[in-house]
Amino acid sequence: MAARAVAFEDFFPVMVERLGARGFMEELSKGFRLLMDEEKRVITLESLKRKACLLGLQGMTDEDARSMVREGDLDGDGTLDEKEFCVLMFRLSPGLMKGSKEMLEEAIDSS
Repeated sequence: MAARAVAFEDFFPVMVERLGARGFMEELSKGFRLLMDEEKRVITLESLKRKACLLGLQGMTDEDARSMVREGDLDGDGTLDEKEFCVLMFRLSPGLMKGSKEMLEEAIDSS
């Protein structure tokens, strides 16, 4: 049986263009807060599975959720903190990876 992947369409470059770097980073932070476990203040496997439908991902399987957490979990604690979530979102977007240095510089300059 072939593995089923969650479809991902790269809207992030368009969002950056419309919102600017700072606005886009604020939207990523909102997405993180939407998915996080309110008590633990991180995205857990359980919070991701429970809240995925809020992002239109009703078809996300347990394995899809595990893969997402595993891919983004840089410190090996089995969860995603806000930094790990943002890094994962950048890695999932080829369009953002191309302009990430410029976007980071814009965000720093505007703060």
